Amino acid sequence: MPDLIDDIRAIAAKIERSRDLVSTEEATKNAFVMPFIAALGYDVFDPTEVTPELVADVGVKKGEKIDYAILKEGMPIMLFECKHHEANLDNDHASQLFRYFACTECRIAVLTNGIEYRLFTDLEAPNKMDSKPFFVFRVTDFSESMIPELKKLTKASFDIDAVLSTASELKYMREIKTLLGQQLLAPSEEFVRFCTGGIGVNRLTPSLKEQFTQLARKALGEFISERLSEKLKSALGASAPNVSYETKVASEFVEAESKQDRDPKIQTTADELEAYYIVKAILRDVVDVRRITHRDQQSYFAILLDDNNRKPIVRLHFNSRAKRYIGLFDAEKNEQRVAIADADDIYTYAERLRETVLSYGQGKS
Repeated sequence: MPDLIDDIRAIAAKIERSRDLVSTEEATKNAFVMPFIAALGYDVFDPTEVTPELVADVGVKKGEKIDYAILKEGMPIMLFECKHHEANLDNDHASQLFRYFACTECRIAVLTNGIEYRLFTDLEAPNKMDSKPFFVFRVTDFSESMIPELKKLTKASFDIDAVLSTASELKYMREIKTLLGQQLLAPSEEFVRFCTGGIGVNRLTPSLKEQFTQLARKALGEFISERLSEKLKSALGASAPNVSYETKVASEFVEAESKQDRDPKIQTTADELEAYYIVKAILRDVVDVRRITHRDQQSYFAILLDDNNRKPIVRLHFNSRAKRYIGLFDAEKNEQRVAIADADDIYTYAERLRETVLSYGQGKS
């Protein structure tokens, strides 16, 4: 029986194939949202489990309808408000969901465009839907660490107490991660002062402030890179004998940061670096991984053999959040773009990548 993660990846692949053909909100529900609800184990064709357009009388407003309500023993346990797949959920799309939430005993409300799912509850005030979600899941771009939380919503595992027990932690962890991400891109003055105060630099002149702002950004980047390298170390093995793998990963991150300093239009992302390390892991049995390098351009991220543009291995087209592609190369070095849901999908094309490297006649001896 397929696991939840396999079902989600199948939905992601379907979204990439058919997104351009889904032109209405109703089509988004049928093509993307209903399969997602079904993946959670609910029978979308059984109105005692999944009721479409559940009618709600909210104050003076009569006959309002919620797109889907998931029921348990006749009572709603989750409410779904659905928008077109191109809708920006940051806009005010949750007002109807907010109103209906207050009139039921349901504790979980979901705002979705079929690709991104934002889950709300009432952590801040009883029976009043929070303004910020406690969990955000993007079908086409998710971490496997999110799957256990998503499984708590499935029919087989649904336990409202279990969901709510972690909702507060998930919400605040998400906000802290967002804050850390902002500091990585552009450290605030408060963060810089926190760092300098901790190392004994208590007086910041304008020149020192500028210097330590850059140092704080790069130090945080290196710190993240070093932690990431621990996960990748087992796949890639040791690097040069006198240079730790952590140092190598950190230096690559700093190099990417340096390129961004020189050309702000080039933004090397963590997703691109993760994919780069996956390619290294795939190719370690056919070539010395120290020969695999990368160059980030404005329109794509190139992974090369021997830092040679005439020896392309694969290109990453990750600039669009909506669609991601990798560019594979044939014997004539013609590029074929293939849609992927996330970096892990690169493993599907492992043999193709090995063939590309071996075609350059300089495999591992």
